[in-house]
Amino acid sequence: MDDLRPSPAQVPPHLLHDPKFVQAARDHDFTTLFAMAHSHGVSYYRIGEAAGIKADRVSLIARGKASLTALDTIVRVADALRIPGAHLGLAERPWEDSTPKPHLESDDDRDDPMNRRQLLRGALAAGLTGTALTTLADTRQSLDLALAADTEPADLSDLETAAETYGYGYHGQPPTQVLADLVTDFGELRPLLSTPQPIATRARVCRTAGQMAGITAIVLMDLGARRHARSWFATAATAARESGDKQLLAWIWAREAMVPLNYGAPQAAARLAEQARQVAGDRPTAAATLAAAVAARSYALSHRDEQAREALTAADAFMERLPAGARTDTWFTHGEQKHHVHLSHALTALGDTARAHESQIRALELSAPTSTMTRSLLQIDAAACLRHDGDPEQACQRTIAVMDDLPHAYRTGLVHRRALDLYRSIAAQHHREPAVRQLRDVLAA
Repeated sequence: MDDLRPSPAQVPPHLLHDPKFVQAARDHDFTTLFAMAHSHGVSYYRIGEAAGIKADRVSLIARGKASLTALDTIVRVADALRIPGAHLGLAERPWEDSTPKPHLESDDDRDDPMNRRQLLRGALAAGLTGTALTTLADTRQSLDLALAADTEPADLSDLETAAETYGYGYHGQPPTQVLADLVTDFGELRPLLSTPQPIATRARVCRTAGQMAGITAIVLMDLGARRHARSWFATAATAARESGDKQLLAWIWAREAMVPLNYGAPQAAARLAEQARQVAGDRPTAAATLAAAVAARSYALSHRDEQAREALTAADAFMERLPAGARTDTWFTHGEQKHHVHLSHALTALGDTARAHESQIRALELSAPTSTMTRSLLQIDAAACLRHDGDPEQACQRTIAVMDDLPHAYRTGLVHRRALDLYRSIAAQHHREPAVRQLRDVLAA
């Protein structure tokens, strides 16, 4: 890099007066320096390009997973970020020379529309001279740079991979731990959203934001934080709309419908699920299949049996035609296990206990041992079928066993709500029976 030319990774001037930034420079704390530069719109890609460091390594340093100690690299970083040498214990850098130079046009001149217009008019007044053509070329090249800049920020690929990984579910981790990691990574998207990006790159950023916000909402829903879940779903929908990905938007709305579905408002859930079905369209996609399955559950809980069975038929038809890539076991796809989980709940609500039992067996066969919440919900569905078939005592005993076996982190939220729904469905004349009273005490605890 020519030291006397502007650096594409130059930090905003006010950062050089920020006590935290200045102290980090004195301490050679490049984790803080890179992180602060990044949070003020300087991407890891630009830092790496200007300093001659791989962008992936810049990202690792900013996350505290790598260090920077070589003197020649520190010098290159000083030049890239335009940190005065004195801040880093170095000699004055060449670009710090304050000798007055002829004023051609400053960055402020270029950025001010009125000054830029006057400069162009002045250059073109004498016709297409060399000066005029140079001015035109400079203007075009600046736009080319803006269009090409950061077409593939290194940290975006990392975050896309992270979103895909979170889509595989809890894998036995407590929901609160997953939530902490997820929201931390989601925060890394903010600098990418606040920095101008080419259209295709911004679409990718928004799609990743929609996925991460949607998963965050799912975890919050599982933990019982309904209001916060709805807020995160709203953020996810905004990002999905901006990304232009209709299937992602349909997936988000279908998932959002499960909040009122699971917490006592099935008619509101049905409206959201139908909204998702309209956006998903008639093609066999994971979002279309999910939306139909959630609609079936919503109608079943609303005692709209005919509409529930129509939605179940549509969900089964989509499932039969679903491409192999959309059948994998993630939150974004719709595999056979997930399909049977939805069928189990819908058929249980419809009172079709024989078919519900078939789906429960198949879903449990396909569920990993670490799928603690899913397996618990399926067992509570089975207990609800026992209650429907006239055995409330056995239904309560089975639900108590589920609650007793749950790790502490899973004993609130969705599983607790489903168990409570079962208890409330038991006729009052059975409430004095020992198993029913024991279930009430377990839920109260």
